[in-house]
Amino acid sequence: MKPNTLVIATRNQSKAREFSEMLAPKGITIKTLADYPDVGEISETGSTFEENATIKAKAIADHTQLPVLADDSGLEVAALNGEPGIYSARYAGDHDDAANNAKLLNNLKNVPADKRSAIFHTTLVLLKPNGSKLVVDGEVAGEILTAPRGENGFGYDPLFYIASKGKTMAEMTDDEKNAISHRGRATQKMMAQFDQWWED
Repeated sequence: MKPNTLVIATRNQSKAREFSEMLAPKGITIKTLADYPDVGEISETGSTFEENATIKAKAIADHTQLPVLADDSGLEVAALNGEPGIYSARYAGDHDDAANNAKLLNNLKNVPADKRSAIFHTTLVLLKPNGSKLVVDGEVAGEILTAPRGENGFGYDPLFYIASKGKTMAEMTDDEKNAISHRGRATQKMMAQFDQWWED
């Protein structure tokens, strides 16, 4: 009996919604960590996005015996030597978006507009309890504003400005964001290979 359930390794409802919308056509039941409160905290001790996503995916696949989609994403700012990188969610504490954004702005306060380039990076790892694994990456380039703009999105979205769109990530609709975002690009790559992995 093939499982028809995929666990998304997040408690972030915005992130879960983004993935659910993209996977909806597959007719797969989507669960999140909110459905498995006994999973507990998973220490992301890896030194790369892929290592961290794999650690999360393996712990949850082992626990639930279901296929898992885990991601590790981060903001890499050139003027800060790639910071916050894999520490993006915990940059100023634990998953506190406002504090993270404030710390980023403070660290960039003396950096001129033309030196504020940044990349949003996502690595997605799909993992089954039997070890079958699919890894994809996605990136989008932008720049960091001096003040947040927009009410949508989460994390660093209000500061991440995409010149070709004339908007921050937080000023875009879900559809606009999914079409160009790092997570959207990684998910498009994932979807192109998903059926083969799912049937594997």
